Amino acid sequence: MLWLKRFQLALVHVAVTLTLVPIQGTLNRVMINELGVSATVFAVLASLPYLFSPIQVFIGSFADRHPIGGLRRTPYILIGLVLCVLGVSLAPYAAYVFEQNWWAGFTACAVVFGLLGTGFNFSTVSYFSLASEISGEGGRARTVAYMFFMMIVAIITVSLGLSHMLEPFSVEALNRAFLWVGLLALALGLLGLVKLEPRSSQIAAEARTSWIELARAAASTPQTRLFFIYLILLLAAILGQDNLLEPFAAQAFDLPVQATTRLTSIYGTCFLICLVVAALLERRLGKRTIVIIGSVGTALAFATLVVSGLLHSMPFFYTGVILLGLFIGLATVSNLSLMLEMTRAGQVGLFIGAWGMADAVARLVGDLVGGMVRDGVGKLAGDPVAGYLAFFSLAALTLLVTLLLLRRINVGRFQSETELSVVERAALSSSG
Repeated sequence: MLWLKRFQLALVHVAVTLTLVPIQGTLNRVMINELGVSATVFAVLASLPYLFSPIQVFIGSFADRHPIGGLRRTPYILIGLVLCVLGVSLAPYAAYVFEQNWWAGFTACAVVFGLLGTGFNFSTVSYFSLASEISGEGGRARTVAYMFFMMIVAIITVSLGLSHMLEPFSVEALNRAFLWVGLLALALGLLGLVKLEPRSSQIAAEARTSWIELARAAASTPQTRLFFIYLILLLAAILGQDNLLEPFAAQAFDLPVQATTRLTSIYGTCFLICLVVAALLERRLGKRTIVIIGSVGTALAFATLVVSGLLHSMPFFYTGVILLGLFIGLATVSNLSLMLEMTRAGQVGLFIGAWGMADAVARLVGDLVGGMVRDGVGKLAGDPVAGYLAFFSLAALTLLVTLLLLRRINVGRFQSETELSVVERAALSSSG
C-alpha cells in the first residue's frame, strides 16, 4: 500500500503549499501595486518567517529522539498546518491595515507572516522526513515526483479558482478567497494525516545527545557544508522571483489582478509537464544531468524576461514565464531526490532539517535581495521596471555559479564522510 502512503504524503504537501499560493501569487501584487507598499518592505515581511528557519534542525532532531504517542512526525505536521491556515486566513485583513496606519499594518503583517513561516518550518521538515522514511532509498525520487505532481495540479486549480473569485476585484472578495484556501488546506491536510505514520515506541540513539551538538556535528563535514551553500544559492535564485513576477507583470505590462493571478496557472502547468518528464528522464540521464539542464534553462528563462522588459514585449514575457515553469520543473525533482539522498539512516530528521533550513535561508536571501534590488536599481534608474530586470539578470548568473558547486558535490563522498555517525561525532566533540 505504498501508493496510498504516497498519496497521503502528497495531500499533506499540497495542504501546506496551498497556504503560500495566495501570498506569493496575489497578496504580493495587491500590497505592492494597489496599496503602494514598497517591494523591499514586502520582502522584509515575507522573509521574516525564515529567520526562524533554524528551528527546522531542532524540530527534525527533536522528533527523531522524542516520539509523541508513538508518532515522530504527525504532531509537528499538524501544528505547522494549523499555523499556516491561520496565517493565510488573516493575511488580507493584515495587509489592508496599511491603509489606516503604516506601522500598525507592518506589525499586523509581521505577526501573520510569522505564523505562516513558523508553520511552514514545523511542517515541511516533518513531512519530508516522513517521506524519506516511508519511501526507502529506492523510492524517494518517485515519492518526490508524486508529491510535486499533485502539488502543481492543486496550485493550478487553486490559482484559477482565485482568479475567478477575485473577479470583480474587491477587498471582500480577497478576504473570502483567502479564507476558502485556508479551509481547503486544513481539510486536505487532515485527510492526509489519517493513519499515515506507523506508531513506534522506539527512541532513536540520539536521545541522550543535545540537538545543538547534533547540528554542529552534522555541519562538520565538507560535503555537508558544500551542499548547504549550493542549496541556498540555487533556491534563492529560483524562489526570489516568486514575489516579483506578478508585480513585474503589473508595472511593465499593466496587467490587472485577475490576469497576474492566472500567471500561476500558466507557470504551474508548464512545471507539471516537466515534473513528469524529469521523473522519467532521471532514470536514463541521472540527477546531475537533469539538474544541469534545469539550471541552464532557468537562467535562459530569466534572460527572456529581461528581454521582455527591455522591448516591452508581451510575447517574450509569456515565453519567459513558460520557460520558468518548464525548467524549474526539471530541476526540482532531481534536486529534491538528491537532497533526500544526502541523509543517513537514524538521522533523517536532522539532515532534512538542515536542508530545510537551507531552503528557508534561501527564501530569506531571495526575498530580501529581490526586494532591495528592485527598489534600489529602480530608484537609481528612475524606472521600477529596471529593478526587476536587474534581479532577473542576477538570478540567471547565480544559477550558473551553482553549476560549479554541483561538480564538487558527491553523494558517495558524503556517505563516507558521515560514516562515523552523527551521534559519535557529537559525543566526541562534547567529550573533547
